[in-house]
Amino acid sequence: MSQARLDLGTWGEDQAVLYLQRQGLKIIERNFMTPVGEVDIISRTKKELIFVEVKTRRSNAYGTPAEAVGLRKQRQIIRAAQWYLAKTKISLQPRFDVIAVMPDCDGRARIEHLSAAFDLSEF
Repeated sequence: MSQARLDLGTWGEDQAVLYLQRQGLKIIERNFMTPVGEVDIISRTKKELIFVEVKTRRSNAYGTPAEAVGLRKQRQIIRAAQWYLAKTKISLQPRFDVIAVMPDCDGRARIEHLSAAFDLSEF
C-alpha cells in the first residue's frame, strides 16, 4: 500500500475519532489488533460498546467508502469484536458502525455515520 493511501486512511480515522468525540462517545481503543483482525475504533456510550470500521476514499469512482465494508469485512470485524469481548469481559451491548470519510474541496472531512450498520443476526 502506498504512503499516500496510508496517510489518507490515518487522516480519515483521525476525523472519525473527532466526530465520535463531538457526539459524546468515549474512545477506548484505536487500531485494536487481535489474532483474527483489527478494529479501527472501539468507543462506548453508557449502554453500548461500539466497534467502528472507518473507510476513507478520495472519490466515489469505485463506489462509496461505506460500500467497501462488505460481508467478508463485516465477518472479520465481528470475529475481532468477539475476541475483544471475551478478553475484556465488558458487558455492554455491542454495536457495529461504519464511518465513511471523504475530503471535500477545501480539505475538510465529509462524514457519513452508519450507526448499527450490521449486526450479529446477519451471520
